[in-house]
Amino acid sequence: MTHPIIADLEKRYTAKRYDPCKRVSAQDLEVIYQAMRLSASSINSQPWKFIIIESDQAKQRLHDTFANKFQFNQPHIKAASHIILFAHNPQYKREDYGRVIDQDIAAKRSTEQQREQAFGAFAFVDLNTDEIGNNATWTKAQTYLALGNTLHTLARLGIDSTTMEGIDSEMISEMFAQELGGYVCDVALAIGYHHNEEDYNLNLPKSRLNQEAVLQVL
Repeated sequence: MTHPIIADLEKRYTAKRYDPCKRVSAQDLEVIYQAMRLSASSINSQPWKFIIIESDQAKQRLHDTFANKFQFNQPHIKAASHIILFAHNPQYKREDYGRVIDQDIAAKRSTEQQREQAFGAFAFVDLNTDEIGNNATWTKAQTYLALGNTLHTLARLGIDSTTMEGIDSEMISEMFAQELGGYVCDVALAIGYHHNEEDYNLNLPKSRLNQEAVLQVL
């Protein structure tokens, strides 16, 4: 099958070693940032923060969070062009959704007169919130929608990436407490350009289950 979308997905893979001399351009970064912002989420909740690790100082802070575990991912932190921390709000509240509604009003998607009515969608948040106000399972799922959108955007731009659930979430929460502001990062994304000699995953054939094994048309 020949199609630009399929070509993107056939080409992309998980980079295992990055070329530290290559950096993502400011122009491409702006496309990536806008794509993340425009990602879909349930009831347009947008319960996320995206922390961009770019400077040497920030990279050192993140590098240090691998002191106790997941050291196999540690080399990416300094070699990749950028690292993106995908963080979710573990206690998404009515006032958080209120900011979304206010933006709808500012964008003329809704009106001030409809503001209270718009909170009807918040019932779905209540369905996913426990007795102590925790809805992290739901908000984390929304963050993965943004991650998937970002992966395809990177593929279209010809930028390599490595999704990392192998991170120390507790240490990141401590090291980046000010930036996270109570949000939780359970997954990060390294982006940049592969190392031609050291990336052992570069030339391996792509492998997926057959379509018949995963898809049914009824």
